[in-house]
Amino acid sequence: MISKLTIDQVFDTARVEEVIGDFVQLKKSGSNFKGLSPFTDERTPSFMVSPVKQIWKDFSSGKGGNVVAFLMEHEHFTYPEAIKYLAKKYGIEIEETEQTEEQKEQANERESLYLINEFARDYFQKTLWETESGKAIGATYFKERGFSVETIKKFQLGYSPDEWDAFTQEALKNGYKLSYLEKTGLSIVKGEKQFDRFKGRVLFPIHSLSGRVLGFGGRILTNDKKAAKYLNSPESEVYHKSKVLYGIYFAKQAIAREDNCYLVEGYTDVIQFHQTGIENVVSSSGTALTSEQIRLIHRLTQNITLLFDGDAAGLRASLRGVDLILEQGMNVRICTFPEGEDPDSFAKNNSLDELREYLQENAKDFISFKASLLASEAKNDPIKKAETIRDMVTSISKIPDTIKQEVYLKECSRIMDIGEDVLFSTLAQLLQKNQREASKKKPQDTPQMQVVPSEKEVVEKVDTLLELEQKIIELLLLYGEVEEDFEELILETSEEGKIVFKPEWSKSKVFEKIYLDLQEDEIEFSNEGFKELYYAIINEYNQSGSLKIDQFVNSLPSEPAQIATHVLMDEEKHQLHDWERKDIFVKEKKHGVSQIVSETILNLRRHLVAMKIADMSELVKEEGEDHKKRESLQDIMDYISLKKILSEKLNRVL
Repeated sequence: MISKLTIDQVFDTARVEEVIGDFVQLKKSGSNFKGLSPFTDERTPSFMVSPVKQIWKDFSSGKGGNVVAFLMEHEHFTYPEAIKYLAKKYGIEIEETEQTEEQKEQANERESLYLINEFARDYFQKTLWETESGKAIGATYFKERGFSVETIKKFQLGYSPDEWDAFTQEALKNGYKLSYLEKTGLSIVKGEKQFDRFKGRVLFPIHSLSGRVLGFGGRILTNDKKAAKYLNSPESEVYHKSKVLYGIYFAKQAIAREDNCYLVEGYTDVIQFHQTGIENVVSSSGTALTSEQIRLIHRLTQNITLLFDGDAAGLRASLRGVDLILEQGMNVRICTFPEGEDPDSFAKNNSLDELREYLQENAKDFISFKASLLASEAKNDPIKKAETIRDMVTSISKIPDTIKQEVYLKECSRIMDIGEDVLFSTLAQLLQKNQREASKKKPQDTPQMQVVPSEKEVVEKVDTLLELEQKIIELLLLYGEVEEDFEELILETSEEGKIVFKPEWSKSKVFEKIYLDLQEDEIEFSNEGFKELYYAIINEYNQSGSLKIDQFVNSLPSEPAQIATHVLMDEEKHQLHDWERKDIFVKEKKHGVSQIVSETILNLRRHLVAMKIADMSELVKEEGEDHKKRESLQDIMDYISLKKILSEKLNRVL
């Protein structure tokens, strides 16, 4: 168990914008930060972070909460894991008791797989540095590649001994289940026998964005033609190769800082670049580039530079990934190295300044690169040239931004010496074709000649009561301790027997006004989540007289904390621009708090009265006795009168 003192220290120290900034590229937006959602595929930023309130909200997925909630949602951490991660990030000491066998049993499968991968990483590292075979074979190989001791340790590289089950036996000895060893792919089970998947290989741990070990890449060191040169962990609950980029954990801050990501092909390319001094580099680990991998980069930057060796066949195949990048609305440049060189060897043989200069001078925008590559293949063949131009226009059609499309078409026209009007016409044809194909793929649920409901019929009905309850929660969270003059609605019966109101003014805090009014009318929240949060807020005000948003949200259980976050961030979704600069002075909401509070309570009363009238009207229809009907009808008339008074007070039409 982690002590409350430690948890409080973590919450006091951790900054939500700093933690989330490690995973999402954030840009200043007024008093808040904005970025692309890490949970959905979007091109317009809807992910908001509030440094003042220390909360976040993703409007595209509806998720939100505090810094711990983000880590639990994004990295699938448990609550203790999130606390430990933050403690490590901010250098906070945290006491941990050793896990018992029972606790290991209770750990969920995903966590068990993480723990086994981390155990394997430590085992392979220990084998590399502390065993004779590790030093003689593994460490020697890495040093021959030009990796320093610091680099080897930074990337947590290791070595698996050339024995059939050395690792498996060590893991079993330490209490790890064979079934989980098999699920991670670290052990291969055949009947009663077990084998190490990575025996006799040097190991490259593959990390998540947060630094957790997801799997491994292993390189064989012998000339065994039957065995694969590189071997990756199989797909598991925690490792999906199409969604992972090697080196992303070590590169994320540099990518965001440089606003560019270099994409290479192999593990050693990444490591060698880091060692030279360029850290904003990742690898697809030998797999074809996927949309998920591109989106992972897109969270950090909009710019990708693809780095390839001079192999023409490989280059042609790699160009398929360019279209995927363009589809995501990203900017892509391509750089190739001289013949016989790859990113690893070039970085090894050149200084940091030389490498940077080369990348800057030789990185071409995708249209120039594609034109030079394909044009050299076409040479003087007009048919091949026409195919090349069509290929380039096809890539341009993938770009969602029309301005970029036009710029690239003009560039293509200049390079390929062809009229712009022809290219624009071709692009229009391609776009129309894409639209037709997309519409064909959509399921046609509506039969021909069937009447389709109008938009009015499918619009969702607004839950007025829910909206009003949310508004009350919002007012309590934002203005609860603000003191205002309120007009009290004192209902009286006139000499004519009519219900009228007598206005009286009183001074009180917003939370007192709301609490006393709801209590007087015996109003209970219909939404259980709002109800729980309401009493938590009132209790906090009664105890301390004030409410610090960041501390309050952190003290709540996960469900009410998430509700509070949604309410608070919905309030900040729409911000006024800097109108004062244009001599337009807008009155702040806080200056009209009294009016907003009063109107919200009156609207709630009016809505509840309307609901009461509707319920009583239904009962009247079922009542048989005349005198009961008369009594009920009189009650309904009284409620209608009350509703009329409330409507008049609100300047609403009855």
